[in-house]
Formats: sequence, structure tokens, C-alpha cells
Amino acid sequence: MTLKTIVWDITEHLGTDAEVAAYLEAVFDAGDPDEIRAALNHVARAHGMTDIAQKTGITRAGLYKALAEGGNPSFATVSAVLKALGMKFRVAA
Repeated sequence: MTLKTIVWDITEHLGTDAEVAAYLEAVFDAGDPDEIRAALNHVARAHGMTDIAQKTGITRAGLYKALAEGGNPSFATVSAVLKALGMKFRVAA
């Protein structure tokens, strides 16, 4: 028996605002900065990095660099990406 595998890509499952919000909420709740950066990368790619770059005023290359593995996006970049996606930060106790 041959096992067929495929590459699973999260970006294919982030088409609606509800899916994006649920994904980002789970990642932010976990609180790992590297996972948050990776999740923002996934969501930006799912929605088109060029479009997100234009909406944020950050160059496409700069956005790729900030959200890439090993990147360290500033709070301003994180905030701008969330705003470009139509998302908001919420604080809860």
C-alpha cells in the first residue's frame, strides 16, 4: 500500500474574516511571539502580500522581511497589518 501525502498550507484555509479572526485569536492567546509573526505571515500571504503592503504603507519587501522566519516586526507593523486585514486588538481579563 502506498501512502500519498500532500503539503498542507494554512493559507488555503484563511478565506473569511471569521477564519482569520479565529486563527489569530488562538495564536495571540498562546502568546508566542514567533507564532504570532508566523500567523501574520500566513494571513498576509492568504490575502495577498502586495495588497497588505499597499494598505499598510510598508514596502512588500519590508513586509516579507518583517514577517519571515527570524523576522522581528515592530508593534507598529503588527498593528498596521491587523488594521489592513480589518482586524482589531482586544484586551480581556
